[in-house]
Amino acid sequence: MVDSAAFPPAIDPLERRRIGSTALTVTRLGVGGGSSFTRAGDDLLDACWDAGLRHFDTSPLYASGDSERRFGKALAGRPRAEFVLSTKVGRLGERAFGYSAADVRASLERSLERLGLDRVDMVMIHDVDPDLHGENFERCFALAMGETYPVLERLRAQGAIGAVGVGVKNWDVCLRFARAGNFDCFMLAGGYTLLQHGSLAEFLAHCAAHRISVMVAAPYNTGILATGSIEGARYYYQPAPPEILARVRALEVVCARHDTPLAAAALQFPLHHPAVASVVVGHSHAEEVHRNLALLRRPIPPALWVELKQAGLIPAAAPTPR
Repeated sequence: MVDSAAFPPAIDPLERRRIGSTALTVTRLGVGGGSSFTRAGDDLLDACWDAGLRHFDTSPLYASGDSERRFGKALAGRPRAEFVLSTKVGRLGERAFGYSAADVRASLERSLERLGLDRVDMVMIHDVDPDLHGENFERCFALAMGETYPVLERLRAQGAIGAVGVGVKNWDVCLRFARAGNFDCFMLAGGYTLLQHGSLAEFLAHCAAHRISVMVAAPYNTGILATGSIEGARYYYQPAPPEILARVRALEVVCARHDTPLAAAALQFPLHHPAVASVVVGHSHAEEVHRNLALLRRPIPPALWVELKQAGLIPAAAPTPR
């Protein structure tokens, strides 16, 4: 048995990291309000709170607003200064978008009503994504920067919100936004994981250099990095293609050699980058919350990261413990 006491300190999921240059801080494990959360029981957020988690992320998109309602109900009566809540503007439904100034103001007003709060801490411009908008992408980007962003910038200057960000899955879109405006943070969905590294060289480097915080949502790439290469494993909500299954099997072999669950390596990997403030994970029951807390706290031998780099499974330049 390897002596884990000789390993570098594990990650404390309750440690608070500052968002950009703002006064906001988030726990290293955030609670996502997307598909997993919408299937969860009413006791889930109590379990998250009791465990010490204090960052909660939602959107009008999630369950057609019911995610915001459930967060509002669960957080009612909690000390407001203790938690950070982020929501989004711009995407109103599966195929409904609204990036105009009027749309954004109306969306935020409805979000506050559903949440039962007088403010949200972080607001993200949601899903300005070429995969969603196709030939309309450039128009949507221009509208987001020309109308959505100025509304949020004014609210930040007035102190009505604490941070302005963008939430998308494409790192190159995030980088374009980062160069176009004064953003505090980005929520990158599945874009810096054991399977996705394209954001490392440019986007994450830019964020680290400019004190912009990144929150990595979907660190398991919507399933496969938590379940492993099982039959029916999911990758970005679809059955994992053969090349992804092959890479996950290779990751599993290395993790097994170092007595480390794949899920622990997957959850901890993004957090070693200095620009990454948190990983935001959806949970469907309290047991998953406690499992993810334990995975973050599990010591991982530095030799695992060395072998992953030598095998070409993660970039040699990726920050990892030594």
